[in-house]
Amino acid sequence: MNFRKPRDEDPEINLIPFIDVLLVVLIFLMLSTTYSKFTELQITLPTAEAEKLRERPAEIIVAVSGDGRYVINHTGIDGRSVEALANALTSAAQGQKDPVVIISADATSAHQSVINVLDAARRAGLVRLTFAAQTGDGAPAR
Repeated sequence: MNFRKPRDEDPEINLIPFIDVLLVVLIFLMLSTTYSKFTELQITLPTAEAEKLRERPAEIIVAVSGDGRYVINHTGIDGRSVEALANALTSAAQGQKDPVVIISADATSAHQSVINVLDAARRAGLVRLTFAAQTGDGAPAR
């Protein structure tokens, strides 16, 4: 049996191994980090004084709802496939010279739904595309 009195010393915390580990982690992070310098270009955009268009170009308005339904020129489309969209866009463009496709997608619509419209326009041979948006006051802007 041990009849010695217990020592009243506080345990000592050795910080040297902790510092060694932190230095190794710091060296690892310094070597593995890539430093890239981001520069900001200071540009002044050109201005133009253009008069309003006298006649509007031919437009095909494609509306995309939040649940993925499509409407072309206020006519609903049966199906949600790219082929059905391409056929509807081709028939909507009949008799129009170089029409502009205006994509008006709901803010909650899936990204894939908008990509389907872009792909269908490409398949239909329509190259002039634009997106409809709203201004801060809620009025539609084109």
